[in-house]
Amino acid sequence: MPTAIAVTGADMALPPQDERTVPAVVLKDLDRQPLDQALTSLQQLIDQCGHVIVVCSRVVAPGVERRLHTIRSLLESDRIALFRPDLPPLGLAVLARQLRQLASCDLSPGVLASAGRLLTHYIHAGAVLGSVTKLDRVPVGLKSHAKSWVPGSQFGVIAHPEPQLVRIGPEASLSGPEFATSMLVAKGQLQTDWIAGTLAPAWNVQGLREAPLPAESAVWWGTAKLVEFCTFLPDLSVLYQLVTSVRQSSCHWCGIDVIGDRCVFCSATSPLEQHQLTTG
Repeated sequence: MPTAIAVTGADMALPPQDERTVPAVVLKDLDRQPLDQALTSLQQLIDQCGHVIVVCSRVVAPGVERRLHTIRSLLESDRIALFRPDLPPLGLAVLARQLRQLASCDLSPGVLASAGRLLTHYIHAGAVLGSVTKLDRVPVGLKSHAKSWVPGSQFGVIAHPEPQLVRIGPEASLSGPEFATSMLVAKGQLQTDWIAGTLAPAWNVQGLREAPLPAESAVWWGTAKLVEFCTFLPDLSVLYQLVTSVRQSSCHWCGIDVIGDRCVFCSATSPLEQHQLTTG
């Protein structure tokens, strides 16, 4: 069985990108079910798949986050990776699907978990917002705050990889990827054709599809008046080539194969990284 890719809500389990995309494991109502039931479910998943990578939002309910850490601690398992990159919810759902694509390949669990950190660099995630007064995840100047109070104002925002914010108008533009991508759009309580009519053509998007808006998006962006978007690499062969082109090493603590300087399963950093931290 392939390594399990788990998400904390059904709205984070996007439809398969291709026929090889493995299903997501949905940890539904993790903080509401009895602890022993949650422990049993995760233990059975580990027994079945060997390793579990939980892709979790930074704005997930505090009870869910606590429950995940409690389960991992009680099971005393280094086979559960909690991966929480600083991506908006739609971008996170896209990343989880990319890991589900790669889970069908001959990648070890440690390399697959490490691939998440690598692939975030190729995701451009943003939104069109009707207000930025409660946006605290992207720097917002005083002028933008003032313009938020003007009826009908809309703002184009990029949260990742580099923060950007513009008030949408005839000259508005946002810097995007310099490589071919697909785009996913999730509509909230806002009407706009700027993404499909202006942004996608400017970014040379190769395909645009719609998805339901994740429940956590309104919390992340500070408003329900939004349309969230994300560009990504859709092709499994490209994703696989990116991951396998990076040098692999063994985690000096748990022994699992990884790419990069940190093991996602046991959180150990490489001895070189630790040396730099203590001598820097």
